Parts: sequence; structure tokens; C-alpha cells
Amino acid sequence: MERYEVNKVLEMFETSINDLEKALNVSKMEARISELNDLMQNPNFWSNPNQAKAVTKEENQLKRQLNFFKSLKNQYQDIEMWFEEAKEGTDSWLILEEEIEDLKEKIENFEIEVLLNEEYDDRNAILELHPGAGGTESMDWCGMLLRMYQRYAQRKGFKVEMLNYLPGEEAGVKSVTLRISGEYAYGYLKAERGVHRLVRISPFDSNKRRHTSFVSCDVSPEFSDDIEIEIKDEDIRIDTFNSSGAGGQSVNTTYSAVRLTHIPTGIVISMQNERSQIKNKEAAMTILKSKLMQLELEAKRAKINEIKGVKSEIGWGSQIRSYVFQPYQLVKDHRTDYESSNVNEVMDGYIDEFINAYLKGMGHEE
Repeated sequence: MERYEVNKVLEMFETSINDLEKALNVSKMEARISELNDLMQNPNFWSNPNQAKAVTKEENQLKRQLNFFKSLKNQYQDIEMWFEEAKEGTDSWLILEEEIEDLKEKIENFEIEVLLNEEYDDRNAILELHPGAGGTESMDWCGMLLRMYQRYAQRKGFKVEMLNYLPGEEAGVKSVTLRISGEYAYGYLKAERGVHRLVRISPFDSNKRRHTSFVSCDVSPEFSDDIEIEIKDEDIRIDTFNSSGAGGQSVNTTYSAVRLTHIPTGIVISMQNERSQIKNKEAAMTILKSKLMQLELEAKRAKINEIKGVKSEIGWGSQIRSYVFQPYQLVKDHRTDYESSNVNEVMDGYIDEFINAYLKGMGHEE
């Protein structure tokens, strides 16, 4: 890297850090942390456990973001001083270049995190995959997407729990529900909500014809006892049935599986991975709460768009992305036009750039 190139990069860093400071509103953030600390010093702070947990969580998140921003700023200032002293072609210059690349990656990732400022972005995510028409071919595609999201979550340091899993008869997955836990899991994964389309020569077709398959991905923020949402007993129908066992293994012959139907909305949730019917019911109710809150979020956003005069063609269940394996290789997001020709890498969970492009687009719209 030439000296003038480093100088340009440092100017970009300075602009990015200034923009981040404005976006975070650092002075307001510090005042809020002080306010939360005062609340936590109150002797009666833990008299309301749910409220106390919410305050503690907010304070931890604000402090983490503030401290990380300050570390970025300090690293930039150190690099700036280093730049003045380092000489091209020396070991110190090579270390300077490494520090620049490190700071560049940190700033880019943090800029995306700062965009995750919508209500509930910091929640865990409930992710469901359901194949469309197409039998074994679509169920196989569903299994491929399941692996993609598991790999993505692993790379992000998220925890993945399989809440419900129904295997396909020949291959793939009939339906699967995951709880993906981690900081801003829902904020990132909300970019994946919609229909994912696959075009390939089917390995299940003896005539080697090209097939198109669809899988819907539904993502909701996880809610449990920390929100107030009324679910009337008369609005719920609960059916029990034989469980096929966790992950389709070790068949459980008891009636531990639960199918919960919310009559007013038509939402149906099946849960069978727990051996206890009570635990399966609790898990189903948690997901129902999340889905009902998701419906409220969507209605709220639709109302805002109506007031603004915004008409979006990207709605619930619409096709968001195409994965073409043959006759050429291309993954393209139809909302952002971001694309990649490295299909294998994408299917291995490297979907950050697709998610980032979507989040940046949301920020631009607002």
C-alpha cells in the first residue's frame, strides 16, 4: 500500500468514525447509561424482575457499544500516529497495513450493527423453513437452506436450537423451526424473511432436467414472559399426536407432540422435539407470542408506509432471492440487486454481504 493510499484510507476512517459518533449520539448514550445506573442503585430495583432484567440488558448493550466505539476511535488515533512515523518497506509499515485492514473490518461490521436500531432487533430469532410444491426436490432444497443458516449462525457465534424438525420421506426436510440466540440475531436474520428460489439440474430426476424449487423462510423476534400479549383460551385449539422424535431420530411412541392452532389468525405451530407434552406446549406458546408480535410489527410498518405513501412490492412470503446452480452459477437478491457467483461459499453460510446490503438499504429508505 502506497503512502498516498494510506492517507486516503485514514481520511475515510475519520469520516466513518465521525458519522458513527453522530449516529450513536454518544453524549445521549452516556446520559442514558448514567440514568440506568441510578435506577440499578435503587434498593427496590429487583422487586420487578422482568423490568430489572430489561434495564440491565439495555445498560449492558449501551456500555458495550460505547466501549467498542471508543476502542475504534483509539485504534484510529494510534494508526494515525503510527503513519507519521512508519517508513515504507519496513516491518513497522507491514504492521501498519495489518492494523488498517483490521480497523476497516471492525468499522464495517460496527456500521451494520448501528443500523440495527429498530425495536426488537436485539432479540433472539425464531426461524422457520417450509418447502413449497415440488416434493423431494423442494424438501432437499429446504435441507440445504437449513445447513446454510446453521453455518451462518456458527460463524456469527450464535447458538442454534432445533425446536421442531420433520424430515422428508426420501431426502431433505418437510419443516424445521430453529431458535437462534445471540446479540442482534433477529436484527440480522430479518433480512432472510421471504421465499428462496433454487434453479438446478435435479439429482432426483433420472432425465437430468432443470428444476425450480421454492422454500419459504419465516423469521420472528423471540418473545416470552417479558411482554404482555393476551391469548384467550377459547382462541386456542391444541391437538396431540405421536412424536417422530428429536430430529427425526429415536422414535417416541407417546403423545408428546403438540399442534397448536390460533383460531383468529389461522397460525398453526407443531412442536415435537421435547419428550414432555408440557414442554412442547410451552415452546409452541412462545413461538405463537413471537408470531403474533411479528404480525403487529408488520401491521405497524404497513401503516407507516401508507402514511408516507410508500408502496413496497416486497411483502410477506414474496420471492427475495434466487440461487442458480445450472446452467450458470449466481445468487442474486431481488430487493437489493446484490449478487455473488460463488454459490458454494454462499451455501456454506457466507451470506453476510446479502444481509448487509439489505440492512443498508433499509437505513437509506428511512
